[in-house]
Amino acid sequence: MSVSYGVLSTYPPTQCGLATFSSALVESLRSPHDEVGVVSVVDSPEIAVQPEVGHQWVRGAVGGWAVAATALNSYDVAIIQHEYGIFGGRDGAEVLAVARALRVPTIVVLHTVLVTPTVHQRAILEELTRICTVVVTMTQTARQRLIEHYPVDPSMIRVIPHGAVDNRSGDRYGSIAPLILTWGLLGQGKGIEWAIEAMTQLRDIRPAPRYCVVGETHPRVVEQYGERYRRGLVSRAHRLGVADAVRFDARYLDRVELHRLVRQADVVLLPYDSREQVTSGVLIEAITAGKPVVSTGFPHARELLSSGAGLIVQRQDPTGIATALRRVLTEPGLAAGMAAEASRIAPQLLWPAVADQYREVAADALRPETALATA
Repeated sequence: MSVSYGVLSTYPPTQCGLATFSSALVESLRSPHDEVGVVSVVDSPEIAVQPEVGHQWVRGAVGGWAVAATALNSYDVAIIQHEYGIFGGRDGAEVLAVARALRVPTIVVLHTVLVTPTVHQRAILEELTRICTVVVTMTQTARQRLIEHYPVDPSMIRVIPHGAVDNRSGDRYGSIAPLILTWGLLGQGKGIEWAIEAMTQLRDIRPAPRYCVVGETHPRVVEQYGERYRRGLVSRAHRLGVADAVRFDARYLDRVELHRLVRQADVVLLPYDSREQVTSGVLIEAITAGKPVVSTGFPHARELLSSGAGLIVQRQDPTGIATALRRVLTEPGLAAGMAAEASRIAPQLLWPAVADQYREVAADALRPETALATA
């Protein structure tokens, strides 16, 4: 069965997690039997766009939603990637105008499911899930949140993992000194300050571990605050006497560079402050690379690491972070066991398997009885 998909999302060259996710999904869905196009959400028209981008929807443009909907209606199935911050209007409310105008089966992928949304955020999510044919969450936690806190029919919800490229390799390569790695767009809430403080408690380990923080500051953060957060982190490292052990790489790495760096890591650290985060691309990438993980207990981490691929620590707890890192770096057999468990669960998280699940969802949505039920 040949199917065409229209994806509504931010998209490269935009640099954000949603754009990276959508690009990987599009690449994985594309096949001799599957056509995939993109309606990209942008702040202003971009010249250097990928060939699959058929239309650019400029946030806030008058009537822009109607043109975006027309473009999506030219495909068999529409896939809306939803985050509150990417669409125009308060809390991204313009996405509703597009969804209302769609005449094809529509899959909405929820990247955030808040337990305590504002009244307006709740209204948006409730209407969006009511309009769409299928609701996709990336974790069981997010699915359960929808069922418990929103009026969503459980039969409409499908759980499909985030997806990652296969980055498994036989051996770590790099220097002898252990490497602790955090990557992703930088901003308040990432918890890097607690990780830096934790490094002060690891100075007795030999060879001395290094902590590498890789990623640009999030463009939205730069717009509002410049590089204040990054400068504060650098100052903290100097003040605590660990500047020689902490390195900042302020680049948005391409896939090849990122995978090379991840393969060098001994442990991936996610010291996030959030209690709400129901999906993390960094966590998925770490697991599919077969790396031990130390993470705060945000929902996705608790779910994915529960079988032993990582250690959970409390939020904003430098001593807890240091204790967990020390265990991974020094306790015989622990890192190897965590890596083995990560490798065991990795295949179901790789993009080919994830793309197949989206194809199955689309096939279900295209069945006449499904269309009648959601009309």
